[in-house]
Amino acid sequence: MKTKIQKQEELKKGEKFLKESQGLVIFDISKINTSSLTKLRAELRKIGAPLLVLKKRLLGILLKKEGVEFQSGQYKVSAGTVFSPNLEDGARIVYKFLKGMEAEKTADVSKLIGGVDLKNKSFIGFEQIKLIGALPSREILLSQLMGAISSPLRALLYVLDERSKKIGSAN
Repeated sequence: MKTKIQKQEELKKGEKFLKESQGLVIFDISKINTSSLTKLRAELRKIGAPLLVLKKRLLGILLKKEGVEFQSGQYKVSAGTVFSPNLEDGARIVYKFLKGMEAEKTADVSKLIGGVDLKNKSFIGFEQIKLIGALPSREILLSQLMGAISSPLRALLYVLDERSKKIGSAN
């Protein structure tokens, strides 16, 4: 059991992380071993997103200060919170981690609880955060868009080139 002073220190640490982040990803950490969490922390460190294990009640207090409603009582699990500078990146890393754990049969994607968009001050449910996590990165989406835009143009240029070769060989 943590003392009141320890809880206040955790709140201060959480407030500091909250100021530096734009989104939170909350997931169930029960039955996930420490070595796996260490690997997740290393991945999250690459994008500057710390993982903090907070009591749900303390997380509720933190979010209430930010103006976000979080019903901590409805979740009966131990929660890990990722304070991400970009909600999409944090959700993607946690989703990918839980998908990998699914292959090892130690955890699965259903351990995602939800997320918080701090820009809009809104809670994001399980289904939405799962969809956000499953999205490819921004760079991949942009390259797919460019491919979709340039493909018909490339086909038109090919047809015009072949047509000009046919007309040129007929003369």
